[in-house]
Amino acid sequence: MKEMRLPAWTSTLTWKATVFITLMCCGLAALLGGLVHSAMTRQTVGTAREKALTKLERTIEAYEAGARLPRGEGIDPVGLPPRLRALAVGGKRGTAVGEHRGRAAMWAAGPADHGSAIAVSVDFRAGERTIAELDRAILGSSGLAIGGTLLIGAFVVTRITRRLHLTAQVARRISAGDLDARVDDSPRNKDEVAAVSRALDTMAASLQRRLEAERRFTADVAHELRTPLTGLNAAAELLPPGRPAELVRDRVQAMRSLTEDLLEISRLDTRCERVELDSYDLADLAARTIRASGTDTRLEVLSFLRVETDRRRLERILGNLVANAHGHGAAPVTITVDGRTLTVTDAGPGYPEYLLTTGPQRFRTEGTGKGHGLGLTIAVGQARALGATLAFRNREEGGAEARVTLPEPAAPGATAPPRRRDEPPAPGSSAPPAR
Repeated sequence: MKEMRLPAWTSTLTWKATVFITLMCCGLAALLGGLVHSAMTRQTVGTAREKALTKLERTIEAYEAGARLPRGEGIDPVGLPPRLRALAVGGKRGTAVGEHRGRAAMWAAGPADHGSAIAVSVDFRAGERTIAELDRAILGSSGLAIGGTLLIGAFVVTRITRRLHLTAQVARRISAGDLDARVDDSPRNKDEVAAVSRALDTMAASLQRRLEAERRFTADVAHELRTPLTGLNAAAELLPPGRPAELVRDRVQAMRSLTEDLLEISRLDTRCERVELDSYDLADLAARTIRASGTDTRLEVLSFLRVETDRRRLERILGNLVANAHGHGAAPVTITVDGRTLTVTDAGPGYPEYLLTTGPQRFRTEGTGKGHGLGLTIAVGQARALGATLAFRNREEGGAEARVTLPEPAAPGATAPPRRRDEPPAPGSSAPPAR
C-alpha cells in the first residue's frame, strides 16, 4: 500500500503555526461560547419558569375557589407535554418547554383531582429569540476574533520565518564559500531568532579570520620556499651524475611543484584573479593538453564547438584531471568533447566517497597515496574562476568520471567581458587524431 504523504508546504513553520492558532482560537471560542450560552439559557429559562410557576399558583387558587379558568389553562389542557403531565399526575409540580397553539411556551403543571393535572403556559418566544440572537452574536464575534487573531498571528509568524529564511540563506552562502555574507539582524530584535543570527554572524567572522590567516600563512610559506628551492635546484645541478643526484633533483622538483601549487591555491582562494578570454576550439585544446601531459590518453570528439574561455585555466583543469586519472585510476583514460562539455573518464576503482560527498580536500588522498590532494582542488578553483561547473561521479560500469561544463555565452550588453589576451589565433578547428 502506497504511503500517503502531505504536501511539502504543510511542513513549514508558518503552516504549523497557522493550524495551531486556528485550533486554539476555535477551542477557546467554543469553550467561552458554550459557557455564555449555558449561562444565558439558564437565566432565560429560569425567568420563564418562575413566571409559569407563579401563574400556576394563581390558577390553582382560582380553580379551588371555583372561578372560571382562562382558555388554555386548567385541567389537562391541549398541548401539555406528556412527560410533564405524568410528573403532575404523580403528585409533583414541574415545568417544561413545549408548544401552545403553534408557538413556544413554558408549561407549569401540578396534581389535580381524579388523576388529572392542572397546567398553565407562558409565552416563551421572547426567550427563544434572546437565546438565538445570543448564539448568532457568539458565532459572529468568534469568527471575527479568530480571523483577527489569524491575521495578527500570520503577520508575526511571517516576520519570524522571513528572518529564519534569511539566516538559512546566509548559512548556505557561507557554506558555498561566501565568507562575507552576514545576516545583520536589527539591534532592536532581542528574541531567539536574533540570538541565532548574531551567533551565525560571529561564527562566520571567526571562520573568515581563521581562513584568511591560513591563506596568508600558506602564501607566505610558499613564497619563502621559492628562494631556497631555487638555490637548492641550482646546487643539485652541480652534483656529479649518478643515482643520488637523480633522487635529489627529483625531490627538489617535487617540492617546487608543491610550492607552485600552494601559491596557485592561495591566488584562487582570494578570488581576485582575472579571466582572460579568447575563442578556442575545445577539441584542439583537449589535444594540446594530452600532448603536454605525455600520457597515453584517448580523445573522443562527439561535436565541435568554439567557445570563449581562458585557455591556460582550462588546460590546467584538464591536465590535473588527466594526471589524477592516470595516478589514481586505470587505463584507458579518455577525454570526451561534446559541445561545451569535456569529460575525463578512467577504468579505475572510482572516486572515494568523501570526494563525491564534500568535494576534493587538500592534502587528502586515498588509494595509492601518491600526490598531495591539490590537483583536484586546483581544478575546482580554476573551474569556479571560469564560471564552469566541475562534477565528479563514479560510473555504473566502473571507473571515475569528471565532467567540466563551460558556461553559456553572456547576453549581448549584459555584462562587460573580461580583458582578452592579445595572442595569435587558435589553431584550426579540425579534431586531431585520437591517441
